[in-house]
Amino acid sequence: MAQVSGIMDNPVTYETYPQLTTPRAAAVAGILFSLLFAASLVLLRISIPEDLTGGTEWIAQASGRLPIALALMPFAGVSFLWFIGVIRDRLGELEDRFVATVFFGSSLLFIGMVFVAMAIAGALVASASLTPSEAIHRDIVLFGRALMFQISNVYALRMAAVLMMSLGTMWFRTHAMPRWLVIVTYVVAGVLLLVVSLSLWVTLLFPAWVLLVSVYVLFLGNRRQEPKDIRGEE
Repeated sequence: MAQVSGIMDNPVTYETYPQLTTPRAAAVAGILFSLLFAASLVLLRISIPEDLTGGTEWIAQASGRLPIALALMPFAGVSFLWFIGVIRDRLGELEDRFVATVFFGSSLLFIGMVFVAMAIAGALVASASLTPSEAIHRDIVLFGRALMFQISNVYALRMAAVLMMSLGTMWFRTHAMPRWLVIVTYVVAGVLLLVVSLSLWVTLLFPAWVLLVSVYVLFLGNRRQEPKDIRGEE
């Protein structure tokens, strides 16, 4: 009983322990994602022809570049998850639950679809040495390449645009980021939402945006203004 009373007399509070905080240097994850994702994307684009009516000889020609692109993407995905954590930590308690749910969900859908598209590319490379029939091989390649482009350039990049628009909305309402960065976010999101299917290279705008945000958080974040509480609390 003495032990129990002693514990009750000295209750453990959350203030007893130091709070976990995200180091500002964690923004390096966004820079790492942008570099790895862009490098993987460039290798993928120069290896796989955009013309879906072409043959299958590109698989043998890209046998050296495609494995590198496939190896870089998992590390880019891990870095992207860290980037999401940095962005949410910056908003803190002012994170709007409705918009934040859209942001978080679209972020996970984006990176999940990218992984699926890269897995299809890896399967195409593997099937090149396993399929004996040239006719069947060509059908597999055409279907897989079309499926990969649909997932990565129609659906994944649309999710990237949604996460940017939702994030821009939270930044606009909380003033957690400067107004010019909010405008850039909306513009790039609009381009990805409307133009990406016309040019595969437009997808490089997304890692460029992540790089811009990460550099701002890393080098200029200590001079940011405190987010304004939009809930009307005194």
